[in-house]
Amino acid sequence: MTVSKDRLPERQRRTAARLAAVQSLYQMAITGIPAPRVIAEFKELRLAGGDENESFGPADPVFYERLTAGVTSDLETVDGLISGALSEDWSIDRLETIVRNILECGAHELLTHGDVPAAVVISEYVDVAHGFFAEKEPGFINGVLDRIARTIRENEKGPAPSGSESE
Repeated sequence: MTVSKDRLPERQRRTAARLAAVQSLYQMAITGIPAPRVIAEFKELRLAGGDENESFGPADPVFYERLTAGVTSDLETVDGLISGALSEDWSIDRLETIVRNILECGAHELLTHGDVPAAVVISEYVDVAHGFFAEKEPGFINGVLDRIARTIRENEKGPAPSGSESE
């Protein structure tokens, strides 16, 4: 039995949106193309299932845009959270671009999407990191996002719920 992309579970659609947001931020950082143009391109060509080689599959376009536009509009706050979670001998400028982009998306989501448990947010971005890295970077991202979560979601306790993002 096949499932249409509109009927895929929300969690899978959000996972694809997170990956697209990270890659959009990377494209903006490397090319200098402004956020509105990159967001429009991703929504038209990559999220909508244009060229098979360019498609992210079934992504939630609204969630994607909220993440990508949110990071770019709150970049100073997000980067401040990341800087505060790094050890004293590290600065945000030392981070590899894609690591920084993953952290920016994760920090923004922790800050603005309280409906998604912190453990789920962290796990999702560690999974994104595994798509790019096989070494120590996913563990580093896990540690930094965990420190951010403990700072901004100090009242949230316990393991991530199973099943859906907001259960």
